[in-house]
Amino acid sequence: MTDTIDHPKETHAFQAEVSRLLHLMVHSVYSNRDIFLRELVSNAADACEKLRYLALETPSLVGEDGDLAITVAVDPEAHTLTVADNGIGMTRDELVENLGTIAKSGTKAFLEAVGEGQSKSSNLIGQFGVGFYSAFMVATRVVVTSRRAGTDQAWTWISNGIDGYEVTPADVADAPARGTVIRLELNEESRAYAEKATVERIVETYSAHVPVPVRFVEPGKEAENLSDGSALWAKPKSEITPEAYKEFYGNVSGQWDEPALTLHYRAEGRHEYSVLLFVPSMKPFDLFDPARKGHLKLYVRRVFIADDVDLLPHWLRFARGVVDSEDLPLNLSREMLQHNPVLEAIRKNVTTRLLSELAKTAENDADAFGKIWDAFGPVLKEGLYEDADRRDELFAISRFKTTASGEGTRSLKDYVGALKENQTKIYYILADDLARAEARPHLEGFRARGVEVLLLTDPVDAFWVRTALGFDGKPFQSVTQGAADLDAIPAGDDAEKPSEAEASAAVDLIAELKRVLGEEVSDVRSSARLASSPACLVAPEFGPDKQFEKIMARHQGATPFAKPVLEINPHHALVKAIAARLGSDAALVEDAAHLLIGQARIADGDTPTDPADWSRRLNRVLEKALSA
Repeated sequence: MTDTIDHPKETHAFQAEVSRLLHLMVHSVYSNRDIFLRELVSNAADACEKLRYLALETPSLVGEDGDLAITVAVDPEAHTLTVADNGIGMTRDELVENLGTIAKSGTKAFLEAVGEGQSKSSNLIGQFGVGFYSAFMVATRVVVTSRRAGTDQAWTWISNGIDGYEVTPADVADAPARGTVIRLELNEESRAYAEKATVERIVETYSAHVPVPVRFVEPGKEAENLSDGSALWAKPKSEITPEAYKEFYGNVSGQWDEPALTLHYRAEGRHEYSVLLFVPSMKPFDLFDPARKGHLKLYVRRVFIADDVDLLPHWLRFARGVVDSEDLPLNLSREMLQHNPVLEAIRKNVTTRLLSELAKTAENDADAFGKIWDAFGPVLKEGLYEDADRRDELFAISRFKTTASGEGTRSLKDYVGALKENQTKIYYILADDLARAEARPHLEGFRARGVEVLLLTDPVDAFWVRTALGFDGKPFQSVTQGAADLDAIPAGDDAEKPSEAEASAAVDLIAELKRVLGEEVSDVRSSARLASSPACLVAPEFGPDKQFEKIMARHQGATPFAKPVLEINPHHALVKAIAARLGSDAALVEDAAHLLIGQARIADGDTPTDPADWSRRLNRVLEKALSA
């Protein structure tokens, strides 16, 4: 819809979230106010890149003014700073939507983070995508004048960050021919931002590598170039300093952490393209966003095309950076992006290269890779479930907490290299957290034999272990499912073994427990996996693990797929005491049977099937024991 000149001045109130956000910024939530200029320059660069892309189909949008640039102007006497670009510009409706309503990229999440007591840090702006509003940290008033490319009418948006904002048709004398002009009327404590030295320092630190030239203007002097808009990824690695990489990482990622890994190379041969990728050291706030979009920018011969193309699989969505192709057509449509064979080849090769670099880091710098895995391990493990073709590559870099890893982690290669005599499987246990995993009674028999068990606590673990065939010829086996198969693995010399009498008594007790518990269990049997606990519940041999059932029940309301198996420890004192009452106290044995299975459910983090009945039975047993 084309703007008209008939609109009167309009005054709007901010949405509640934006008002609160501006209040927090003005009252110094952030310790580093310099970020406001980086954010405004980045937004201006995005506007220029968007115009470049749209002009591929509509050259008239650029017209005779094809030299895209960003201009930072200061007026020390008037205490103003202006950031202008000749990019795509905004219509009236876009001004209202983009500047007056909640930032869809993360303002709500930002407010929640601040409300949860996050430390005062400028990291939060880049992390939550609320950059424009940072201007109010330094300005008492912000005036935005913009003209959308290809339209006649320009519009002005004015706000003090407190009382809402006004939108009016712009004066012809103040309006750019195309693009956006943002003028900040600086507050008293921020007047240094109207000085040349301050602007030069900030642009050099944060915006030296945006892909659009940045110029500086002050009253009565000619414009100077602060950056030439050169593409860092097109330069030889030998000419780039670590500081330059870090600056570019901040520009392209919107984050302030140190990149944990930098991957920069040029591919030549069948397809030619340049790649500059970064693996962050800090989790982005949207890492587990259901949309799970990537954050790589696609360029074609340095012309920005899109920033939402799946240049990497979803399970590598934490990577940030750019891919610049020499082969793709500049008029690439959205439909062609989805099915272009060149893009698919680039995607495959970049994925392979990034996984290779992660593997090298894991091999050569365990501490550095450990930090990457701590931040992004749960996401990488999504690939174990989603991408069977990449599973072996992912297994090579996967790290796990185990019963033998202590404070660190172990690789599957380490695990297999430490297999016990006659051990033919890779054992694991699923739980909501490490403490619950380590407390499960199912681990007792494995610990007694020194058998290492993977402690899997991420929700995705319950899915990939069901589809993975194994590693190095060794299948994965849950310690809470099926038979433990531990009899072939030698136990320690001090391991307690049931006597013939205990074994015989256990057979009779098992028969009675089956009768009493009936349909509540699918089976009752002696356990090889228990050492110090009287009983535990396990899933049948075929079907899902118990933790998987819990996850499905939480998210889909699914009912259990099969009745559990109750395993008892025949040489435990409590089990032997119950067995001794067979034939002499049927009521006590019945109560004890229900208490055993309820206790096993509690050990699994559940509750007894009927808590009230379980409590009555416990009271009867305690009363009988205490009055004896």
